Amino acid sequence: MRSKKENWQAFLLVLPSILAVAVFVYGFIAWSGRVSLSKWKGLTPDYTWTGLSNYIELFHDPRFAIDVRNTLIFTVIFVFGSLVLGLLLALLLDTGLRGEGIFRSIFLFPMAISYIVTGVVWRWLMNPATGTRISGLNLLFDKLGLDFLINQWHTTPYWGIAAIALPAIWQMSGYCMAIYLAGLRAIPDELREAARVDGASEFQILTGIVLPLLQPVTLSVMIILGHMSLKVFDLIVAVAGKQLPLDVPALYMWQVTFDGLFYGRGAAIGILLLLSVAVLIIPYLFYSLRSEPEL
Repeated sequence: MRSKKENWQAFLLVLPSILAVAVFVYGFIAWSGRVSLSKWKGLTPDYTWTGLSNYIELFHDPRFAIDVRNTLIFTVIFVFGSLVLGLLLALLLDTGLRGEGIFRSIFLFPMAISYIVTGVVWRWLMNPATGTRISGLNLLFDKLGLDFLINQWHTTPYWGIAAIALPAIWQMSGYCMAIYLAGLRAIPDELREAARVDGASEFQILTGIVLPLLQPVTLSVMIILGHMSLKVFDLIVAVAGKQLPLDVPALYMWQVTFDGLFYGRGAAIGILLLLSVAVLIIPYLFYSLRSEPEL
């Protein structure tokens, strides 16, 4: 047992971090919440109380409806694509592929790149130009005789946001691969061998043993990718700039706050983003705490 003096020393050691988090995280969240309930518009602060009017106006704003739709489309494609590709890569590496370390590093490398760099590269790859200015993936499809795959990418009406999910999938699938590979290596080989002795095929082992045991891993990855997709901003700006068809809440918040100087509405969008992330994270944290074995 530690003495009372040691407890105080430990507390004083972490006190600066506690104060920093309290001020620069929770303090700023509280301040943003207060601003979201005001009519502050312009460079001069105006904390006049307006209640929930900024939130109500947002839900009646057609642009915010586009933001929510785009976020849902991006999230579904990004999360599903990253999970599927990451699982396939993990299953491939789990077969004892020669040179596994090299392939694992190659698959993980995109994760080390920022979304801005990824966006700049994929802006060229997804160049929607055709004719003499064709380039990127469209040029590749043209040379391979796959003209039916040539498209306008992020400039496609309504579904253009789906193309933005492609570079995000490319960047995060390696992370999913690493998590799934760790989960696969944690499954005892005895379970698979017992299933093979009973006459189960490899597909039956995958669907009846491997995938069910990977459910906690899948849930964790879905939560991480989901909260990333809700806050996406830099990737869209790097690929396509600020375009209304590709608008998302984070982009709307930036423009309404720093371009339109409507700080009250910008803070309201920020609080809604925080709540949407909390809806994902908090239930997962409770689930994780309840699932941990008691010591």
